[in-house]
Amino acid sequence: MDSVLPVAIASVILGALIAVIFFGTYFRKRTSEVQSMAKAEPQDPIRNPKSNPKKNHPKSHASDKNQNKRHHPLDLNTLKGHGDSVTGLCFSSDGRSLATACGDGVIRVFKLDDASSKSFKFLRINLPAGGHPTAVAFGDDASSIVVACHNMSGSSLYMYGEEKQKEPQAKLPLPGIKWERHNIHDKRAVLTISGATATYGTADGSAVIASCSEGTDIILWHGKTGRNLGHVDTNQLKNHMAAVSPNGRFLAAAAFTADVKVWEIVYLKDGSVKEVSRVMQLKGHKSAVTWLCFSPNSERIITASKDGSIRLWNINVRYHLDEDPKTLKVFPIPLCDSGGNPLHYDRLSLCPEGKILAASHGSTLQWICAETGNVLDTAEKAHEGDITCISWAPKAITVGERQAMVLATAGVDKRVKLWEAPKSQSM
Repeated sequence: MDSVLPVAIASVILGALIAVIFFGTYFRKRTSEVQSMAKAEPQDPIRNPKSNPKKNHPKSHASDKNQNKRHHPLDLNTLKGHGDSVTGLCFSSDGRSLATACGDGVIRVFKLDDASSKSFKFLRINLPAGGHPTAVAFGDDASSIVVACHNMSGSSLYMYGEEKQKEPQAKLPLPGIKWERHNIHDKRAVLTISGATATYGTADGSAVIASCSEGTDIILWHGKTGRNLGHVDTNQLKNHMAAVSPNGRFLAAAAFTADVKVWEIVYLKDGSVKEVSRVMQLKGHKSAVTWLCFSPNSERIITASKDGSIRLWNINVRYHLDEDPKTLKVFPIPLCDSGGNPLHYDRLSLCPEGKILAASHGSTLQWICAETGNVLDTAEKAHEGDITCISWAPKAITVGERQAMVLATAGVDKRVKLWEAPKSQSM
């Protein structure tokens, strides 16, 4: 018994020693492998994608951000600097000036010598304090601008024009108020103002301006003097907008009901306006008409309705012989919501050639062939928010070393964008 105990103790000690030696060798080997791997990884960027994260991450983020903001192929330029939503825009008759009305109380007149330029010169006109501009239009020339404003007391119109200097000065004087009219639609806001040069019949070539209220009334004004030329009432619950034909002959309104009423501006031999009389009514839509625009020759009207359709009308008819205007074409609006229900267009603008119709709904902008109704192109997020106004330049303007038809859009995102016409239809 005494001889067995020392042998057992020796066996335990020997086994423990062997185990210590074995596991010690194993762990030293594993530690060596781990240290070797840890030293090798920083030298191999492929095996260590997280190396130097502070340096690589911002570049990757910036690249992704630029990728997300890639412009639409037709996107030419962006006019920044507006301090609030842009509520109105209008091109001058030569297309070289673009006036914008902004919620920050400033009218900006951009000089578009080259629509692709990296920077633009612009004239800044500060409106009277407290006035919120809702629309803008050019008067007789590029130096005459009519602005509609709204405040707690009602709506006002201001016409700004340049002062004629007897002697040349180093700096051009800022435009001053030539005339102003207040409480023009009681306390109702002005939705749109539309201007045109009156060239039809015996008209004297003066600018006529139509102000359309959110109620049911529309007033026609003489652009140069601010004289009230006539007043009409749509009697359609509330107006959506109104437009004067390019030749100054017709006035048409889109309102709450499905019909569009058209008035003729009758001129006397001396060029003055005799009256504004209703002559036609466009019947065919099944729901409210949201917007309309005239063709360049003033003989046709395009209307968009909440019934999901666009209609092309011929208004060159003998209405004095009770001949009704004719629907030439009906196109479905090619936009649907997530449930497949057709949407309507909020804005329309027909290019000077009469071939391309620009239309918007929310932040989506589309170019449509006016003859077939086919979609030429679409910019689904043309602005970061709703589009507030769209307008084609009245003629081709300079883009780099060429001439092109240019569309301007404005939105609640405080920006104005310039777009080129789709190549298949451009000049």
